[in-house]
Amino acid sequence: MKAAPFAYVRPTRLQDAVTELGSAQHGGGKVIAGGQSLVPVLAMRLGRPSTLVDITRVEELTHMTVDDQCLRVAAAVRQRRVQREASQLVPLLGLALPWVGHREIRSRGTVCGSLAHADPSAEMPAVAMSLNATVEVTGPNGRRQVSAADFFTGAMATVTEPTEIVTSVSFPIASSDEGYGFAEIARRHGDYAIAGVAARVRSTSGAVVEAPITSFGVSDKPQLRDMSGALQRAVDSLGDPAAPTSEITNALEEPAHAMAEDVVTTAGDSHGSTAYRKRLVRVLAARELARAYRSSLKGA
Repeated sequence: MKAAPFAYVRPTRLQDAVTELGSAQHGGGKVIAGGQSLVPVLAMRLGRPSTLVDITRVEELTHMTVDDQCLRVAAAVRQRRVQREASQLVPLLGLALPWVGHREIRSRGTVCGSLAHADPSAEMPAVAMSLNATVEVTGPNGRRQVSAADFFTGAMATVTEPTEIVTSVSFPIASSDEGYGFAEIARRHGDYAIAGVAARVRSTSGAVVEAPITSFGVSDKPQLRDMSGALQRAVDSLGDPAAPTSEITNALEEPAHAMAEDVVTTAGDSHGSTAYRKRLVRVLAARELARAYRSSLKGA
């Protein structure tokens, strides 16, 4: 199947891109950068925008910069570039990006595009929530900042208005007392996840300060939960802040089970039932929290 007819514009200034998006017939404009999510939607005629606004020629949207201890990734920056150049600055990105599609997809797809698309099984929204990233949105009324926790409103839905463009996302640069974990299960490498988790732990001398974990592929949007109390109790129960990862994983089994019961709300599909996804989240969450905690101790 081929896409329905549409107009195509490729402005070189951000303000022009916003204007073109706002003037699209009946509010039917769509932004395209990498096109790895949008083009298949167009080809299947699941979306029929009147105008495509290509932002890849907008100079200010092609940069990746470090400022105020944050990595700012603009809207036209490819995922492959972020994977190559920023994995040491933001390790959770380095752990998650290899799971995003295939190398060819990452060479065209953008981080901001994945956030704007808001697929509940995608990796980047979960990573953004775990890191408490900030999404910048630009529209006719100027720019505004939205925390990742507030950005996603449902499946393929965000707080952006039809006339607004996601122009960048800022990730905090990792500190020495942080550790990370990431894992997902998919039918094949490159497929969207049946279930997955992204974890971040910050600790001081073995004491857990922060332990957010985000589950994805299990609800209509990523599910963020604070597991700092559960992780601290698990470590305390072992009597050794530096206990092996396997022992911490076992100690986390019960709280991970409770979390899975809470976050998995999908009715299930041909890839996995609700019960199967709950089991996956339970196992992955306990293991990746333990790994993230152990990793956080290395900076102590």
